[in-house]
Amino acid sequence: MKKIHGVLAGILATLAVVSFAFAADPLMINGAGATFPYPLYSKWFYEYSNANPGVKFNYQSIGSGGGIKQITAGTVDFGATDAPMTEEEMGKLPGAILHIPTAMGAVVVVYNLDKVETGLKMTPDVLAGIFLGKITKWNDPKIAELNKGVTLPNADIVVAHRSDGSGTTDIFTNYLSTVNTGWKTTVGAGKAVNWPVGLGGKGNEGVAGVVKQTPGAVGYVELAYAKQNKMSVASLRNREGNFVMPTLEATSAAAAGVEKSMPADFRVSLVDAPGKDSWPISGLTWLLVYKDQKDPAKGKALVQFLKWAIRDGQKMEAALDYAAIPTPVVEKIDKTLRLITSGGKPLY
Repeated sequence: MKKIHGVLAGILATLAVVSFAFAADPLMINGAGATFPYPLYSKWFYEYSNANPGVKFNYQSIGSGGGIKQITAGTVDFGATDAPMTEEEMGKLPGAILHIPTAMGAVVVVYNLDKVETGLKMTPDVLAGIFLGKITKWNDPKIAELNKGVTLPNADIVVAHRSDGSGTTDIFTNYLSTVNTGWKTTVGAGKAVNWPVGLGGKGNEGVAGVVKQTPGAVGYVELAYAKQNKMSVASLRNREGNFVMPTLEATSAAAAGVEKSMPADFRVSLVDAPGKDSWPISGLTWLLVYKDQKDPAKGKALVQFLKWAIRDGQKMEAALDYAAIPTPVVEKIDKTLRLITSGGKPLY
């Protein structure tokens, strides 16, 4: 009898260990989308999982277009985009979705020119002319006139752009469409456009790679990628007529005008914003989350993470070259998070 009791005790102990092992498995939250905020999201997921070991994140940096496709198909728990979903895209969703702003960033113009330092001046028309393929040499008189005292080479301009569906592209082409009629009528704006000229690169990292490896190249990337790769960035003339360098302060200045007029769904553009110090190619980035969560455990964990992201997570943005969401907007986001439910029950 004692032997049987000993065997039973051993079995129960083994089952307890197995049960604990299963219980200790972290909850995996899957996401996909924008490359624009990837440096920030990587930091967030790492820090949050360290503090909350029961939750892990798997994020695929595949571009905003891919993120929208995957959240629409229901293959991920959240999507990520730098371009707000269009009415047409939202009409294909199986349920109501929320745009949760997470950060503000600057799309910057980067170039690879030997002996030409960072800060090369460009105007909206010059930038559009380059990407339209109408300005093809670096010593073109239109560029030279803006940069007196700078020795510009008689070299071909090689345009680099995104090859994938991209929120960064959406911000960049929205800016060009806003400031240049020729661009608006011939190319237009969107996550993917028919580029008149240039070489394609996948993701912000792909475009950064093309520019770094190609003498005479020019492209557009998120500020964090430009800084991480130690790339030269252009100075742009904003709508007030001032030449501005892309900084956190200039990005924040672009958001100042929309704080009070932020729409309830947070779908707003920051390009060509007013303000003497505003960086003209600024944008928000969003996480896409279904209002009704099918899995209550994942939904609860996701809401807890979002609550952390809009408050504690904001403190990490400046070090990674993103501008924090203004406090009045954070309060509006907090109220929106209270709308997320599972089976009709609030998850906040």
